[in-house]
Amino acid sequence: MLDWSDRHCRYFWRQLTGRALCYTEMVTTGALIHGDRSYHLQHHPLEQPLALQLGGSDPAQLARCARWAQQYGYAEINLNAGCPSDRVQSGRFGACLMADPALVAECMAAMIEAVSIPVTIKHRIGIDDLDSYEALCHFVDTVRTSGCGTFIIHARKAWLQGLSPRQNREIPPLDYATVHRIKQDFPGLEIVINGGIQTLEQCRQHLEGVDGVMLGRAAYQSPWLLSEVDRALFGDASRVSSRTEAVVGMIPYIEEQLAGGARLNHITRHLLGLFNGAPGARAFRRHLSEHGHRPGAGSEVLLAALDRIRAAECDLPSQRKAC
Repeated sequence: MLDWSDRHCRYFWRQLTGRALCYTEMVTTGALIHGDRSYHLQHHPLEQPLALQLGGSDPAQLARCARWAQQYGYAEINLNAGCPSDRVQSGRFGACLMADPALVAECMAAMIEAVSIPVTIKHRIGIDDLDSYEALCHFVDTVRTSGCGTFIIHARKAWLQGLSPRQNREIPPLDYATVHRIKQDFPGLEIVINGGIQTLEQCRQHLEGVDGVMLGRAAYQSPWLLSEVDRALFGDASRVSSRTEAVVGMIPYIEEQLAGGARLNHITRHLLGLFNGAPGARAFRRHLSEHGHRPGAGSEVLLAALDRIRAAECDLPSQRKAC
């Protein structure tokens, strides 16, 4: 999720779940080859397990970037063949790659040969008028010849002309049945479903027919649901027992990042949805939004926002005696 799942966001998510595989925002091959490679690839060890999502369409360049990703310790490399933005199309990567399955297979084969870690692909169920089930099967069947065994499928088609990226996440209807059908027709492949999934109960239902579920905006907008992932889907103990514990767990990281020149609001913006549905959530968001961007803002701002939650809890009739 470009501009969303950055390193600060992923570190925060790790306060909530230790088992879910996290993905970076998409990084282009050009950014790694011609830009600040270390900036794009460095990550905190606690973010693991972590997959790097690459954008590109040149097999040699993708192989080169895959080798760097492995050197930096990533657990997986994922090729983005699903992003529909104009900027991505102009670089001939993202969803427009679905029109050229042979090229995608060549790209995947080059990366698979270059590294020993898993190489996966994320794509749509179709693009524009290339949206038949037969076309999707042809794409999957062609790409799997590269040796790719994991396909993460966003259960919407993408209109590359006429819809914005946001509209492409909302207007084309969800078609979960098509993704489940792909699993039935390609039982030897690992099929992961994505798109519009909001709850862990929905995850459980999908896991009856596919191998995995990817959460996107639901995890960002209501991150507390990630706190149940380890227990509900993996049978492990939950990593944290309360949202407050998750906030407090961020303090050492925030102090470390601020000392390195980071701004507080670049970190705390990812926490705004943590208390959604809980008493004081609005006051928590407001305090972070009003104070987190100010010069010199530190972890005391986050702690003060947490006080808004405690104050709201004390106003509950059931809690007044305890407070």
